[in-house]
Amino acid sequence: MGYGKHPKKGKISPNEAAGLIKSGQRIAVSPVCAEPQALMNALVADKDRLNDVEIYTMLPMGECPYARPGMEEAFKVKTFSVGPRLIEAVEQGRVEYIPCHLSQIPGFFADGIIPVDVALIQISPPDENGFCSLGVSTSYTRSLLNAATTVIAEINDQMPRTLGDSYVNLSEVDYVTESSCSLPEIPPAETGEVEKRIAEYTAELIDDGSVIQTGIGNISDAILGALKGKKDLSVHTGTFSDGVLSLIEAGVFDVKKGGSGAGRLITAELIGTSGLYQFCHNNPLVEMRPIEYTHNIQVAGRVKGLFSITSAIQMDLNGQVNAEMLGQKLISGVGGQLDFLRSTASSIGGKGVVAFPSTARKGKVSRIVPKLNGGGIVTVGRADMDFVVTEYGVARLKGKSVSERARELIGIAHPDFRGQLNRDFNKKNN
Repeated sequence: MGYGKHPKKGKISPNEAAGLIKSGQRIAVSPVCAEPQALMNALVADKDRLNDVEIYTMLPMGECPYARPGMEEAFKVKTFSVGPRLIEAVEQGRVEYIPCHLSQIPGFFADGIIPVDVALIQISPPDENGFCSLGVSTSYTRSLLNAATTVIAEINDQMPRTLGDSYVNLSEVDYVTESSCSLPEIPPAETGEVEKRIAEYTAELIDDGSVIQTGIGNISDAILGALKGKKDLSVHTGTFSDGVLSLIEAGVFDVKKGGSGAGRLITAELIGTSGLYQFCHNNPLVEMRPIEYTHNIQVAGRVKGLFSITSAIQMDLNGQVNAEMLGQKLISGVGGQLDFLRSTASSIGGKGVVAFPSTARKGKVSRIVPKLNGGGIVTVGRADMDFVVTEYGVARLKGKSVSERARELIGIAHPDFRGQLNRDFNKKNN
């Protein structure tokens, strides 16, 4: 193999690796775009001999064959975040959601709250000293390495070698297998006029020298596209997308002047196209860090000028956010929204923005409502809200009374719904 340092127990095939998994065991896998595809496909192919294998994952962007119909007896799938690949499986009861802040996940493994029998991870090819990289995802994989009884690593020759807190020596894993699998690609989202107006309002709030936190999706992509006139920006985020690349090319970033002081663009996840992955390969500008760092309030809260951009499905007139449920359908998760909103509250010059379109269902439904549906899920409480942006403007809720908040939010609701929102609020308070 020529790996220098070697895995503890040697090299095996994906099928042999799947054969090590026993019924009733708990396994956890690299999340998002780093899910080890060859290992998971081999495990699914071996399903007929398995029962009640618990699989822990987060926002997987691959094919998720273990969550398809007919897999329920073999696999009990649990996820820390849903995402597009698992929405149907969650709705149909094949996958269970674990509500949590992203910052909590490493502790679940480290503290034994979720014991892990086998960790299945994906890494880059090793260098001459046996050091591999966790590649496109560092969020909680390090905690798996430390907590799992057995670690099986898939060495994918298409995994970029990213830098930062991303190194894994082969001596840290028990078995390795090899693959050549294309990583899942998530192209930039399409943006329309609504998203562009939201982006313009949000960009006006962003000062030169700010440190940006954002996610993926059409709102985030539109906002990033609106920042090409800014200067000296930097990044401290959970997710790094293709939208950042065009800003680098436009000269928007100067990490030495940016408030992070790290001299790097910091992230825990890469979610994008092959162009993004190639850009980040061996690039010292990009520093991969685990959730314990990126989402840690004590760390992010010390970043000067942290500007967090998150979104919402619904917001009530108190400022409570539902970012998880569409009616009775779970489409997302708690994620890192509150982690970053509280970090911006601690940051000198920090700002937390929740940005979303004012309506849904082609303008038939207001996203700003008197109260969340059925008293529904509260992802972020009202006391943690700062700026709210829709295509109709900006509302600032921090320091505002209940009635002042209602007036601010009604002012950025779609005009077709403002009269009814006013009547509902006045009725409730009279």
